[in-house]
Amino acid sequence: MAQTPMIENSIREFVLKHFPLARKNGLKPGDKWLENGLLDSLGILDLVHYLEEEFSIHASDDELVPENFESLSAVVEFAQKKISMFAQVKEQ
Repeated sequence: MAQTPMIENSIREFVLKHFPLARKNGLKPGDKWLENGLLDSLGILDLVHYLEEEFSIHASDDELVPENFESLSAVVEFAQKKISMFAQVKEQ
C-alpha cells in the first residue's frame, strides 16, 4: 500500500523519540523489541495510544498480543491492517 512508508516513518520517529534504548541501538524493521528490551509492556501501551491518536484506529484487548507489537515490521503491518479495515467500513 502507498501509505506503508508514511506509517513506518511515523512509528519509527515515535519510537526513536520516546525510547532511549531504541535511539542508542538503532531501529531495524525486524528487531524484536520485547526480547531485546527496547520496549516493555508500558512502552507498548504508549505505542498503542500513539497509534490510536495518530491513525484514528482502535486496538481491542484481543489485539494487544506480542505478535502485533514485537517489531517495527509487526506494528506497521498491524497499523496498516487496522487503517484498511477502517477505510472499508467507512466506504460502506
